[in-house]
Amino acid sequence: MVLSHGTTVLPAFMPVATQAALKGLTPLQVEQLGISLILNNTYHLGLRPGIEILEQAGGAHAFQGWRKNLLTDSGGFQLVSLSSFTEITEKGALFASPFTGEPTMLTPEESIRIQHAIGADIIMQLDDVVSSLTTGPRVKESMQRSVRWLDRCIAYHKASGNDKTQNLFAIIQGGLDANLRKECLTEMVKRKDDIPGFAIGGLSGGEEKDIFWKMIKLCTDDLPEDRPRYSMGIGFAEDLLADCVFPTRTARFGVALTFNGPLNLRLSKHSTDFRPVDDGCPCPTCTNGTSRALLHSLITHETVAAHAITQHNLVFQARLVIQGGA
Repeated sequence: MVLSHGTTVLPAFMPVATQAALKGLTPLQVEQLGISLILNNTYHLGLRPGIEILEQAGGAHAFQGWRKNLLTDSGGFQLVSLSSFTEITEKGALFASPFTGEPTMLTPEESIRIQHAIGADIIMQLDDVVSSLTTGPRVKESMQRSVRWLDRCIAYHKASGNDKTQNLFAIIQGGLDANLRKECLTEMVKRKDDIPGFAIGGLSGGEEKDIFWKMIKLCTDDLPEDRPRYSMGIGFAEDLLADCVFPTRTARFGVALTFNGPLNLRLSKHSTDFRPVDDGCPCPTCTNGTSRALLHSLITHETVAAHAITQHNLVFQARLVIQGGA
């Protein structure tokens, strides 16, 4: 996949740098791990530092010192995660700012405007997101509204002229209802001339794995083969797909990911284990002589251990995705 800031080989795992920072690593360290695509969040960056500062900085690439490709989530997920502070109308989502408490309206047009200021290579439509466990008429309402909001995003994006350098992806919704998923997919594929890629949203929210995979397959079977597919918010090793905070979050708890399963380096059995986390791993942690014993000794009180495990976990996740797609 060739974008404005270089080539990203697919399939790829995308680390999450929600607020223009990947927890535990500098942008240069992330780039040196071979990662060429990360995620920023529109909702958070729109509130802080805000559009004006991002524009003054020359976009989020310059603001955070990231030289490779960037994708922005539209902020739609916050409709679920901050639902107690959100009111959804046809106009958009009315939030209470977590910083000031002031009401903040995020419309499809405003979401795209913020993403233009961020300067991401891939931008996402604003969608009306509900929990994957939601049932009843709200699921159909959110799916149909997501289609209407996609049209508003396309119109604003094309009018701006940014569609030449920033790629707008649609997000397929419909909950766990196969018929609603198919309806949403059909409507969004009709707009493929204006959509360089498609995302599968509204999953990985607590549903059973077999249902999750059924929804993924239902979508991928009918998506255009010449467009990239993005499975949102999924990052557990057994799922192999897309983006998630899991590798970095679990590293901060002292857990290294390996092909033989998670390795909890807090356990005392590692205190005299002088092997690397994984003999076959090319990450800096495993190749520079850092032992399990050292990581065990440091993980509870020195952040350098979390940094080292984060580097390993990101490389592991990237290797896993590549092997899974081979």
